[in-house]
Amino acid sequence: MADDHVVMRQALRNLLETGADFECTAECSSGTETVEAARYEKPDVAVVDISMPGRSGIDVTPEILQHSPPTAVLILSMHSDARYVVRAIKAGALGYVLKTSVVDDLVMAIHAVHQRQTYFSPAVAEFARAGLAQTSSPVDRTKNDPGMTGCDG
Repeated sequence: MADDHVVMRQALRNLLETGADFECTAECSSGTETVEAARYEKPDVAVVDISMPGRSGIDVTPEILQHSPPTAVLILSMHSDARYVVRAIKAGALGYVLKTSVVDDLVMAIHAVHQRQTYFSPAVAEFARAGLAQTSSPVDRTKNDPGMTGCDG
């Protein structure tokens, strides 16, 4: 779990460990820490904030995947702009969840990306479809089930 705000990390950890069957193996506050944690912990899923000091969650996604190929990256963001969504997909993220809908979407998103399905908050689903159409990397990673969980329409 990577977010530069300790209160957000603690809230998300509480949500996941008490309301779902998850274990948080590492908490990180920067992109550099996130890459190192992925290298040593090899998590099933990395939940990564898009805005962190130094390097963004999008910037470190390819490095996370390089050091831990089985890890599925799920981006958390307060940005619903298409540019961010498309960049996250091109970087290799399998999901993108808005912080405004994190309580509703996060558990479903983690389950989906862990199963190599894509998941996007409904508010960014159309941007995600466009991003998937522009790049083959995430589609290749979801070859067995290219359906987009969590998309409306």
